[in-house]
Amino acid sequence: MTVDREKITLTGAQETLLATLYGRALDSRSPRSILHDDGAEQAVRRIDYDFRKAGVNATSAAGIALRAKQLDSWTAEFLADHQEATVLHLACGLDTRVQRLDHPPSVRWFDVDHSEVIALRARLLPAPPGDYRMIGTSVTADAWLDAVPDDRPIVAVFEGLSMYLRKEDGTRLIERICGRFPSGQLLFDCYGSLGIRLQKLVPAVRNAGATLHWAIDDPREIEGWHDGLQCLDALRSVDMPGLDQMPASGRTSMWVLAHLPGFRDVGRILRYRF
Repeated sequence: MTVDREKITLTGAQETLLATLYGRALDSRSPRSILHDDGAEQAVRRIDYDFRKAGVNATSAAGIALRAKQLDSWTAEFLADHQEATVLHLACGLDTRVQRLDHPPSVRWFDVDHSEVIALRARLLPAPPGDYRMIGTSVTADAWLDAVPDDRPIVAVFEGLSMYLRKEDGTRLIERICGRFPSGQLLFDCYGSLGIRLQKLVPAVRNAGATLHWAIDDPREIEGWHDGLQCLDALRSVDMPGLDQMPASGRTSMWVLAHLPGFRDVGRILRYRF
């Protein structure tokens, strides 16, 4: 049976979600897979796109998988402690996090992204069971958050988003989430200033014509944006758990970066509570 393949028309920052998807798919093909994201592999097979543009290799695929695994782990930890929480998955793209995590059926889950991305997601990924909803909007728009009930603790996960925002938009987003919900956590990755300056060395960013804006050099700065907001973790990318699972060339590169001032702070994965 022939399956129609999805023709991709995404550009700019939205197009870069395909690099992340492809990285997770490549990782799933590896005999030493880190994330085992078979859903990503199935989605890639249904997409009509030249994934060579993504510039993803075995090392960068492992890095993508390790980042996703860390955010998965923190999300699962939160949901284990809050059986009736709300998950706010921002800039969800074609991420299969809701399918990967075996979360309690009492959890309320929202996947949020631009309308065209949500439409593509609905065509490519199976709808999960339980209380699951999708919202098609820019995360910087004002009205969409009103559609999310504010009666539960929330865990907001945004992977591969912060660096595409301008600082004022990131500040506003964090302030709005913390101000609306009774308690929760924010889980996201970021670039430091050097990462922003070197952005054109990232093939997915360069080839999509995307632009990165917001650098976070001091994770503690964000604590001042809302009363009670506290940084729990600020993992450098070069210190992520599981780096020993990367290909040898990747392990060497990460070791070198970890010992170079400035480069060790190129990327981080952050966890806050409020």
